[in-house]
Amino acid sequence: MKFPASVLPSVFLFVAETTAALYLSSTYRSGGDRMWQALTLLFSLLPCALVQLTLLFVHRDLSRDRPLVLLLHLLQFGPLFRCFEVFCIYFQSDHNEEPYVSITKKRQMPKNGLSEEIEREVGQAEGKLFTHRSAFSRASVIQAFLGSAPQLTLQLYISVMQQEVTVGRSLLMTISLLSIVYGALRCNILAIKIKYDEYEVNVKPLAYVCIFLWRSFEIATRVVVLVLFTSVLKTWVVIIILINFFNFFLYPWILFWYSGSPFPENIEKALSRVGTTIVLCFLTLLYTGINMFCWSAVQLKIDSPDLISKSQNWYQILVYYMMRFIENAILLLLWYLFKTDIYMYVCAPLLILQLLVGYCTAILFMLVFYQFFHPCKKLFSSSVSESFQRWLRCFCWACRQHKSHGPVEKTDVKSSRSRDETPSSSKTRPEPSQFLDAEELCSA
Repeated sequence: MKFPASVLPSVFLFVAETTAALYLSSTYRSGGDRMWQALTLLFSLLPCALVQLTLLFVHRDLSRDRPLVLLLHLLQFGPLFRCFEVFCIYFQSDHNEEPYVSITKKRQMPKNGLSEEIEREVGQAEGKLFTHRSAFSRASVIQAFLGSAPQLTLQLYISVMQQEVTVGRSLLMTISLLSIVYGALRCNILAIKIKYDEYEVNVKPLAYVCIFLWRSFEIATRVVVLVLFTSVLKTWVVIIILINFFNFFLYPWILFWYSGSPFPENIEKALSRVGTTIVLCFLTLLYTGINMFCWSAVQLKIDSPDLISKSQNWYQILVYYMMRFIENAILLLLWYLFKTDIYMYVCAPLLILQLLVGYCTAILFMLVFYQFFHPCKKLFSSSVSESFQRWLRCFCWACRQHKSHGPVEKTDVKSSRSRDETPSSSKTRPEPSQFLDAEELCSA
């Protein structure tokens, strides 16, 4: 049975970030900064409540008679209790014989074009551990993008405006950044396991390292760009956030309305139509929060039974990163034009260059992951390098066609002039050399 190691970082980041946020809010209160205290508590307690609801929803404890569990979740001790329960199940599984087991079938990764199907016996204890790991993974994603991401942006903004980084604030920013990166990593792994559910997926350690570096550069540069822009144009940042929010929030619903599919009823049997709508809106909100800071790695598809699109769409990835890079560049340019005296001792061009290079570094690590370390790369119809070669060929062909239009137009002008000077009997006879040049240019 696999050791539930993924539970530990989720619980540690949850406890550490909540503790650091409570301590920092107390320092804001003692310093008289009531607004910073309120916002710090908001971005700390709101994700805590959402994490408790997520764990209760995944384990279906709302419909079961477990008053102690509900009380612990109400007191915000749910993740600690779940962690204790996970390790109790794990250590007791070696001593208790499983009376009932279920058979699962998974296909192995293709080798030499062939894929074998293997069967495994899954006991009740292993099934419970799988449910716990899945619940903690989802809770980590919720905590990261609905709590840690706005918390990191807020604390960095306070540090920039006050031109001071205290110990408590630096500790909270570090934990928040780790929480966001870990949440994005879990989002990548969840996306892989959902898309390739019928395969036995084994993620190697180098893949984790590559995802960690990819997400670290992407999220860090995005947060810094937003903070810099907010520090000089506070009103306009609201417009930028609203445009991003409505684009990502309404996009899945527009696709669902355009598809003409019936309203999904198979999310949870115990939910009514109103409850299903609330769950779908919450998932869309989470999807929007992820895409505000980084690529979500999954595409929400409301008309699908799994609510996730299982197709690997390289075009969407390309469009997302191109548009995000352009947006970051525009925000940095506006910051450079309207920067205030607090950036007097900052080399603005160098900072802009570092941030843009950092975002490009994130894209580079993403390409490296999909090319070399993706656990299901053998199932791709085309790799990253092949897609890049095709794009390069198309680009070179377009450039050649563009260059070839110039000489052809010049020769057409010359030939029309020569035809005007020659007798009318020779106008019906085209010159073979001109058609030969045109064919050579087209073939080139």
